[in-house]
Amino acid sequence: MTNVIIYGLLLIALAFFGSPLFSIIGAIALLSFHAAGIDSSAIIVELYRLASAPTLIAIPLFTFGGYMLAESGTPKRLVGLSQALFGWMAGGLAVVALVSCAIFTAFTGASGVTIIALGGLLYPILIQEKYPEKFSLGLLTTSGSLGLLFPPSLPLILYSMVASNSRTAGGSVPDVSIDKLFAAGILPGILLVAILSVYSVRQGMRSRVPKIPFGWSNVGKAMKDAAWEIPLPFLIIGGIYGGWFTATEAAAVTAFYVLIVEVFVYRDLKLFSDIPRIMKESMVLVGAILVILGCAMGLTNYLIDEEVPMKLFALIQQFISSKALFLVLLNVFLLIVGMMMDIFSAIIVVVPLIIPIASAYQVNPLHLGIIFLTNLEIGYLTPPVGLNLFISSFRFERPVSEVVKATLPYVGILLLALIVITYVPQLSLWMVEFLGSK
Repeated sequence: MTNVIIYGLLLIALAFFGSPLFSIIGAIALLSFHAAGIDSSAIIVELYRLASAPTLIAIPLFTFGGYMLAESGTPKRLVGLSQALFGWMAGGLAVVALVSCAIFTAFTGASGVTIIALGGLLYPILIQEKYPEKFSLGLLTTSGSLGLLFPPSLPLILYSMVASNSRTAGGSVPDVSIDKLFAAGILPGILLVAILSVYSVRQGMRSRVPKIPFGWSNVGKAMKDAAWEIPLPFLIIGGIYGGWFTATEAAAVTAFYVLIVEVFVYRDLKLFSDIPRIMKESMVLVGAILVILGCAMGLTNYLIDEEVPMKLFALIQQFISSKALFLVLLNVFLLIVGMMMDIFSAIIVVVPLIIPIASAYQVNPLHLGIIFLTNLEIGYLTPPVGLNLFISSFRFERPVSEVVKATLPYVGILLLALIVITYVPQLSLWMVEFLGSK
């Protein structure tokens, strides 16, 4: 009873001092476990194990680096480079938006940051270039979460940590290391960008939007402007798979590189005024994730001890025997999860439940991760809690209903891509095997 009172006081204190919602949810989880008679020592053990995990440091470092990029002049330089490379195409500016937002989201890991930083920059340009308003609104809303499959996306790292804490049907720990998951997401991520680019080019041709003449001088100027930011993706991916450093060390390299470039090279940020503020803002997100992550991992251990996943599998197996049918059911379930939960909560709560069941149906855990994150990426665009819908509504001053209608064609296209990703596992696994053989 004493512990319940203590956690209740903690909850009141968190709310009083304006703590993030996720922190309050974490405290509620602790309180609920006590009320249900669940020993919270499992949560404390998981928090300790989480704090000592070598991969943990990747989350705050990549988040800090992404927030610095968002606050600097990187969005403008990235758009300028993409426009110089793709602006000559029919619908080229729409492709510029897709590519720029995908790369930016990969580094920030937060869809809302992309819509705020790049959406506000690109939306007036799209309208000025005679793109239909509905098309432009749907494009930027969709693009906000388009880069979640590309390294070093925060959801990829979080999925790796949660999955590595789970157990397969045989009781073994799945091999879902961060570097392998990074590799698994590359081709499916390219597929999503490519299929949306084809649709955008088609719309650009139908709307007869003007093209930007290609010029090597424009490309050279744009590359010169972004000369220090262009190497960043190659530094991370090449460094990890070239054996120069681990994924965790890549996070440190990224944060340090971005800090030096944005503060001392471009001078977009001030060391003693901007950097402390950005550190605070980025760590609020990280702290919120860690609180709920510790609680959820304690809950995961409880579910495993009670054999909840195996009981669910036994129930499902009575009705579904084939892997193909299971994947249909899995996608329907994950789409519903994406409609009801944000991506971080869904990863932490749902992944430990589905990994044992999916492994029993011989679904590779890396492939499962890409299926999972693709579904949650679509979930950003679906009511009632699709985060992109509300951020776009706020940013572009449009009713949520109008944003929902604008994104419907994009949701349909992404669902087609999801089918391909689900039933062509080599799309996710080929890059892992290729880089693993090097």
